[in-house]
Amino acid sequence: MKLRILILAVFTVSLSMSMSAQLNKYKYIIVPKQFDAYKVPNRHQTSTMVKHLLIQNGFNAVYDDALPGDLANNRCLGLIADLEDNSSLFATKTVLVLKDCQLNEVFRTIEGHSKVKDYKSAYKEVLNECFISFQGMDYVYTPSKEQEKKTEKEQPITVSFKNDVKQLPEKPEEEVVIQETTPENQTYKSVKPEESSYVKGSTSEKPIQKGILYAQPTENGYQLVDSTPKVVMKLMKTSVDEIFLVNHDGKNGMLTKQDGKWILEYADGDGKTKELNIKF
Repeated sequence: MKLRILILAVFTVSLSMSMSAQLNKYKYIIVPKQFDAYKVPNRHQTSTMVKHLLIQNGFNAVYDDALPGDLANNRCLGLIADLEDNSSLFATKTVLVLKDCQLNEVFRTIEGHSKVKDYKSAYKEVLNECFISFQGMDYVYTPSKEQEKKTEKEQPITVSFKNDVKQLPEKPEEEVVIQETTPENQTYKSVKPEESSYVKGSTSEKPIQKGILYAQPTENGYQLVDSTPKVVMKLMKTSVDEIFLVNHDGKNGMLTKQDGKWILEYADGDGKTKELNIKF
């Protein structure tokens, strides 16, 4: 077995070096929680082991139900991992295949092979053998010029309304005089603009809406900015769409959507909550 692995390693190193450039343009590898070959999630811990081995080989591996923001918006940034299980009654055999966002095959490992009877041990052995194909790869994510241009276009545009309110120059008050001089009438009337009875801050003034926070996507979630713009707090995604972890002013908390409203609750145990006005 050791001799077979050594021969496979020597054979695949040169092949892996030529394939590494092809994988460098992908930022992520998406690992399904349940591979198509199995009827239950993480069968024989295959999903767990594949993700662990990918990370161990320098790849940014993520589960299919926990995608970063940029990958969720553009699935073509990542490759999709798939396991082809060719096991028989007497041997466990699998191949790891990486496919692009259009399900075109980009990379295929050698076939791992084991005759160990315990399934968990057998799949651990075959997957480690599959990953011999990644030896010799110097993987470094290198976006293409097309991807860089696309990323620049997708960057959120920050609009600041600061200093947008201009003060109109004061216009000197003009006095309009109506004068009539006839043999019958001799009148003189000054028509001067009357001062407004409007009082600043009175109840008739429509208040400016305050406290709106604007959500800007980040790699792991969102950052909330005000109209200054100033980053107020950062949100980290969880496995549930409408629940975020929050760190604000050194306090840890959780942001949840309840009855259409975003509610912030800190983890200090006092039970106090705060409603936030967020625009995504």
